[in-house]
Amino acid sequence: MRPLRLLAGCALLWGAGTHAQDLERGKLHYDTHCNECHYERVHQRLRSDIKDISQLRGEVARRALETKKRTFSFDELDDIAEYLNASHYRFGAGARKP
Repeated sequence: MRPLRLLAGCALLWGAGTHAQDLERGKLHYDTHCNECHYERVHQRLRSDIKDISQLRGEVARRALETKKRTFSFDELDDIAEYLNASHYRFGAGARKP
């Protein structure tokens, strides 16, 4: 039973580090590709329209299609959504500040 607890603890620590990297990558993508058109007030306005993390992910994907400069991977879109969730929307118990 003890090795199982140790393995679970390691998985939690590994996941926490990965989450931090995802937030950093999401912030980098947002600052580089989204921030030139979006600014702080847009998230205050959208907050009333977006009710959960799945809607936020959908909105990020929809807005990414409007970007003619670059195509984003699913992982990149998810990183951006996770960053926005942590920094602005805070859906779910796991939302952390970057």
